[in-house]
Formats: sequence, C-alpha cells, structure tokens
Amino acid sequence: MALDVDSASRPDGFPTGKRVLSGTQPTGRIHLGNYFGAIRQYIQFQEQNEGIYFIADYHSLTSIRDADERRQLVEHCALSYLALGLDPAKAVLYRQSDVPEVHELAWVITSVTPMGLLQRAHSYKDKLAQGGSVDHGLFSYPVLMAADILIHDADYVPVGQDQKQHLEMTRDMAVKFNQTYGELLKLPEPYILKDVAVVPGVDGEKMSKSYDNTIELFAGQKALKKQVMSIVTDSTPVADPKDPSLPVFQIWNLFATADERAEMAERARRGGLGYGDLKKDVLERLLAYFAPARTRYEAWAARPDDVEDVLRAGAGRARESAAPLMEAVRQAAGLGPAR
Repeated sequence: MALDVDSASRPDGFPTGKRVLSGTQPTGRIHLGNYFGAIRQYIQFQEQNEGIYFIADYHSLTSIRDADERRQLVEHCALSYLALGLDPAKAVLYRQSDVPEVHELAWVITSVTPMGLLQRAHSYKDKLAQGGSVDHGLFSYPVLMAADILIHDADYVPVGQDQKQHLEMTRDMAVKFNQTYGELLKLPEPYILKDVAVVPGVDGEKMSKSYDNTIELFAGQKALKKQVMSIVTDSTPVADPKDPSLPVFQIWNLFATADERAEMAERARRGGLGYGDLKKDVLERLLAYFAPARTRYEAWAARPDDVEDVLRAGAGRARESAAPLMEAVRQAAGLGPAR
C-alpha cells in the first residue's frame, strides 16, 4: 500500500533505512513548483534513508534537441540540488547517461513489455489527443523509466498522484520480467506525496516548465522580479475585497506561517489591499527564504569541476549498485557466457 505524507511537515511516517529513488528531467530551470512539490521532500529523505537521485538527460532527448542547451540544463539541475541541500555524503546524485547499465536493462525489459501497456501511458495518449507527432522515444519512455527504478532495487519512489501510473507500469514490467526469467526484480512501492503544495504558475495554471509559467529559484533578481510581478490577478480595485484563493495569495502562502495566512485572508476579504504591494512582499519573502540556497548556488557555480566530480562519483556509486543485479539479469536471460 502506498504511504501518504503531508508536505507541511517532515515525512516522519516514512520508514527509515530504505532506498528512495527519484529522477528529474533537465528540460527547464528549477522553479517554485519543483521545490515545494518534490525537491523539499527529497532532501528530507536523505537524512534517514538511502537517497538515489539522478538527472534524466536521456529522457530529455524527447523534448530538448540542442546539445549545448541540454548540457547547460543538466549543470543547472545539479547546481540546484546541491544548493537546495542535497549532501553527496548522504545521497547519490548522478547523470543518467553515465550509468549504461540502465539502458541495457531497459532493452531486456522492453523485450517482455506488451505494446498494449505502453499504449495506455498517459503521456503517449495525451500527445496523440493533441494531434502531435509521437516518436519512439516518447512511446517507450516508460520502459527507460522502469529501468531507472528497477536497476537499483528501490524500495520507494516518491510520486505525485498524477504520476502514479508511471510506477504502476514499472511494477507491471517487473512482474512480466520475473514471470519470464525468475524473481529478480523488486517491485517498488509508490510514496504518494499527498497534499503537497500545488504551486500555481504566473498564469494561474499549475506551474510547469512545459507551460513557460514558472518562477525560477535561481534567476537574477531583475528577472525574478519580472516573473513575480507578472502573476495573474483580476481588476478588483484596491479598496474592494479580494479573493484569497487567487494564485498570488497561494504563492504568498508558501512563505507565510499559519497565523500569517489567516491574517492575510481576513485582510484580503476586508479590502484595502493592493496586488502590487502583495507581489512585492512575495518577492521579498522569496528572496529571504532562498537566500542561503542562492548563495550556495553561486558558490557551486564557481567550481564547475567540483560539480562534475560529484556527478562522476555519484555515477560510480550508482554503477556499483547496479552491477550485481545486471549480472544476475544477464545470467537469467542467457546473455553472455554462463557462470
């Protein structure tokens, strides 16, 4: 059974001593939604569990076509994780393309994966519904994702409710493999990040790199101010009551205490509050909240060789983790010489 967690507190209900795995696609700059919806929890998991986190540059091939842009986004993702508190001494951080065992396992898994399973994937169906062109990378995306997870014998994979299907498909593929070649692949459990902050974008929709509606954590102050000041509001005059559920209030709430949120809601309903002043306060609170991380980001950015060392060391640890399982898979599937 999946576990639930309230993102407003530490995930104290999470088992300790477990292997927790997650990946991030380097398809855009890290933003508020990434942090409050996922990364904050990932950093907490490293304290009492074995955290394995990877930057999914192979997955990004389905949407990013420029090589230089991909490398820049991979570096940005690594810098962001380190700046936000990932400790290389406690957790593994690596670049997906540095661990070839993942792709070998993906091919073995894809050979036993039914087409019908892949055709049910939301990402594939959504692309078809939009009339877009679907390449094989997008179609087989769930297989590579399954290999990312299964190669490390992960116990738990933190996912949002909207991502649960990906893990269900991973479990289905593992079952199919085990039925064919023997019980080698562990079935991971989803760790549902329940009631996490669904951060609205500046346009009011869910904040997403795909929608280009984000507030970036590590943008320069001028660019960050422009993003914050562009948060959608309505035309209600300053003197009139405001709706405290509007996106600008939801974003402000991320940086406020429970008492402050209650006071702000009352103030909004009372009237006399200007959206411009509220946005300025959002910017001030955001800069204060992330000031230590922004300082660490600049420090790491000034040491690119050290960042690369972290990724390479992480890849080394990831390959050590993957090697025993991959050897067992080869033997079970009759690949290579018998031992």
